[in-house]
Amino acid sequence: MSERAAVLHGVRDLRVDEVEAEPLRPGAVRVAVRATGLCGSDLHYYAEGRNGPNVLRSPTVLGHEASGVVTELGDGADPDLLGRTVAVEPARPCRRCPTCAAGRYNLCPSGRCFGSPPVHGTLRGTLVVDAELVHPVPTEIDPAVSALVEPLAVACWAVRRAEVLSGSSVLVTGAGPIGQLAVAAARAAGAARIVLTDVDARRLATAAGAGADDVLDTTAEQPEAGSFDRQLECSGAPEAVNLAALVPGGAVALVGIPAARPAASDLLAAAQRWEIDVRGCFRYGPGAFRTAVSLLRSGRVDLARMVTGRFPLEQADRALQTALTERDHLKIAVLSEESA
Repeated sequence: MSERAAVLHGVRDLRVDEVEAEPLRPGAVRVAVRATGLCGSDLHYYAEGRNGPNVLRSPTVLGHEASGVVTELGDGADPDLLGRTVAVEPARPCRRCPTCAAGRYNLCPSGRCFGSPPVHGTLRGTLVVDAELVHPVPTEIDPAVSALVEPLAVACWAVRRAEVLSGSSVLVTGAGPIGQLAVAAARAAGAARIVLTDVDARRLATAAGAGADDVLDTTAEQPEAGSFDRQLECSGAPEAVNLAALVPGGAVALVGIPAARPAASDLLAAAQRWEIDVRGCFRYGPGAFRTAVSLLRSGRVDLARMVTGRFPLEQADRALQTALTERDHLKIAVLSEESA
């Protein structure tokens, strides 16, 4: 059985090709993909042929933020999943190593992820996924919105790693999609005051509906020193780590993938002197996807506002070009023929 898929052959060489559907395996389900949200990692692969240390070495189907409908069950898969609308968790841990056994499957040394070469991703007709990694969502929700459960799970995990509590004051640095979702996740966790910052005027212009109490352009104004319990650093810029803004004993969660620039030498000294906890965040850990689905179901997070562009699968190349060049977009969705 063949299907259409957006295959990256090289830098800016994306073609919608006819590919063979992946065979179904025991314990897995087949999902008819309805929508995929484009992520920064997709843009890096498209524009540069790599995302950090991961390099495109052979043609690869991009995409990892997906929703769809379960159309087929492998042996042993839960029969109740058949016909359900689901959000897809793209992690592919080994489930055998000590790290996985400890429950931290997002840190699996041999783990893979849909859309990270050489693993084919979700910009295709169907996807075979371990049954435990599909999460039912309400059928009536727009597929492009349901696909954003994955980045919302990243934000929920950051909030958990930082231990944002009811009444916390939170500084979120980076007003891109993850930063804006981090604002929403922190608010849902009970944060009392949230300030969102960036240096990009176009990003800041999209942040009005994110739900922060204040939005600051840090080229003109800095957050007040010593006034935040937690920082969620979502920009990836080392200079955005602002320990001076935290109260003594505060914590910063590093969510954004760091740019290839050295961090300021005084960061470790400040962390030591004021007992600031610096916590890494890699994708999302146990329970984060369920939390994100719960927030979607309850309507406590407005994911619909994040979808600012839509393209059919046959125009996936145009979708990626648009995401690269039009910075006022938040999330662009690539849709199946049924959803377009």
